[in-house]
Amino acid sequence: MADLHDELHPSTGIAELPLAEPFEETVPEPSLAVPEGAAPLEQAHALLATHPVADGYSGLPWALRHLPWYDLQLGESAVDTDVPRLREGQVGALFWSLQLPEGLAADRAVGATLEQLDLVRSVIGSHAEGLRPARTAGQVIDARNCGRVAVLLGPATAAALDDSLPILRVLHRLGLRVLTLSGTSWASEAGLTRFGEEVVREMNRLGVLADLSGASEATVARTITLSRAPVMCTRSAARALRPHPSNLPDDLLAELGAAGGLCMVPLTAEQTGPTVRDVADHLDHVRAVAGPGCVGLSGTYDSGAAHPQDLGDASGYPRLVAELFQRGWPAADIALLTWGNVQRVLRTADSTARAAQQRREPSTARIAELDG
Repeated sequence: MADLHDELHPSTGIAELPLAEPFEETVPEPSLAVPEGAAPLEQAHALLATHPVADGYSGLPWALRHLPWYDLQLGESAVDTDVPRLREGQVGALFWSLQLPEGLAADRAVGATLEQLDLVRSVIGSHAEGLRPARTAGQVIDARNCGRVAVLLGPATAAALDDSLPILRVLHRLGLRVLTLSGTSWASEAGLTRFGEEVVREMNRLGVLADLSGASEATVARTITLSRAPVMCTRSAARALRPHPSNLPDDLLAELGAAGGLCMVPLTAEQTGPTVRDVADHLDHVRAVAGPGCVGLSGTYDSGAAHPQDLGDASGYPRLVAELFQRGWPAADIALLTWGNVQRVLRTADSTARAAQQRREPSTARIAELDG
């Protein structure tokens, strides 16, 4: 298999495109191929065959660090995610988190993130029959057409930048696609500083998506306003239903939907509740407040979180989709939830980056100059 860096680096020679309006994903009904009158679980499997799950958060890289040996291709009981269960759950793509455990010294963040990138290179290389690296919507589709699960890198913790835009560019060249904006002096409870705003602009220029789960409400609101590319909340549900600090209040959900962002509801008992119905309640709420183009799924497997009953590992997605069919969700809205919305966000971020690269050079800003 080719070097992961080469696989993840965008191809050259593509014509520069002007800044596009937010892409409206549409799913023609005939392409959904959902049998009318079938049982909900049969409908779920039929829809997922053409619109598989794009899972917004997997903690697998850090979980694998603690295993002396594993085989994800044949199956691995020590983790929640392996290739057989991804196929059983009809997962077509997933974001592998590069976030670090709480308590890790700040001066270790850069090195620990690079170590995780090296581990990801090794894991994908040794499981090439089931996994394929990707960073663009087109590469995700190519992986799916080849019978592989596409792996996108991120979110990473903002501390991994060490307050340096050149480090952001290096991580991007190594494949980073999503960065969480929290836990730093420039993205804090008070919101984004001037340097934090420059980080967001540089992320737009590169095509690195902003993850706002766990960020302060001030940071969320300012980033939604500032960013020219869609933003993501990779692990956020509805605070109106469950008052978890990472869940979003309705006003921010509405802003996120209006801006073309994506709220990826986590399958965790703590944030959404202990049953499949609880998760579906959150999906209903986000869809109603922010619109069907704003809602996505985040398994949060291998992150140490407890999961709802019947959603204990990556194989459970068809049961959740069946619950949505029972609730009367249109097939087109479910197709956006599982696959289409992530594709839209990736495409729009890439077109935004191409346009931004025509307008501005790489930023040379330093935190001491802007926030000193």
